[in-house]
Amino acid sequence: MEHVYLSVDEHINQGLMGRHETFTPRYGWLKKGYDAVLKDPNVFKAEDAIERLGVGKNMVSSIRYWCQAFKLIKSNNNGGYEPTVLGDKLLGKSGWDEYLEDEASLWLLHWQLFLPRLEGVSWSLAFNKCNLLSFDIKQLGRVIAKAAQKYHHFSTVSEKSFERDASCIIRMYCDSADKVTEIDCPFTQLGLMRRTDDQNYVSFNTAEKTTIPPLIFAGACFSYIANYVSSGQKTISLNRLTYDFNSPGVVFKLPESTVGNYLSQALDELNIDGVMITESLNSQLHFTGEAEDLYWRSLNAYYKEQ
Repeated sequence: MEHVYLSVDEHINQGLMGRHETFTPRYGWLKKGYDAVLKDPNVFKAEDAIERLGVGKNMVSSIRYWCQAFKLIKSNNNGGYEPTVLGDKLLGKSGWDEYLEDEASLWLLHWQLFLPRLEGVSWSLAFNKCNLLSFDIKQLGRVIAKAAQKYHHFSTVSEKSFERDASCIIRMYCDSADKVTEIDCPFTQLGLMRRTDDQNYVSFNTAEKTTIPPLIFAGACFSYIANYVSSGQKTISLNRLTYDFNSPGVVFKLPESTVGNYLSQALDELNIDGVMITESLNSQLHFTGEAEDLYWRSLNAYYKEQ
């Protein structure tokens, strides 16, 4: 089936927001949700879903939301859900990382939030549009709300709704100032946000992230090309991979030099004919074959090594 390429604006207008019930994804939730869907595609509609998943009613909805947002499950044709290819490969029996013990898997899942369909539009708007050096929940909510104004689908959403998303984003990526009340979210490990001297304020961490494996990063680059670059294009500048909307550089908050270094290391490991970086005035990634195929080859290569 040929891929239909939409503009970024179209992807955002088709996106969704606010169905996490204010919960960040917790340890064990994704595996629990994936396993439940594997057993019963209609588990989330079942009268005893609360008992089966062992969580409260709102948490059932939140688990379903996060499993969808991370592209681990998808709707089926009968009103239920089914595992995705990624869900099976990552969390299936003898999957790559069934219990998400490898931090690389958290980076891979973080990346999925920025792929269409955008189940959490606020994540894309926060990472792409917030240029404040530091911010609190209210300020981030305001930035997201202002960015959303240009999209007809979100132009009438209240600022309060965006503020709830902003709160979830900050709690998801930043260690809680109050360790007692916040149940740890595994994504705080990624170090994408950090608290400033004023504990109510946080900032994005734009330094190199040593815990991102180059092959996972390369996978994100090929995945970005597969989803956001027009079909048939076999060259992309490192500049675009660093700065374009929902590009790996933006999503992982990395400088262009690091983007180039990670890609070079990954391509050395992959050693695929016809895939290379050419150094000129503007460094470019060239590839033959399909970007989607190179995405899976990168992930396979990483997990095979582990």
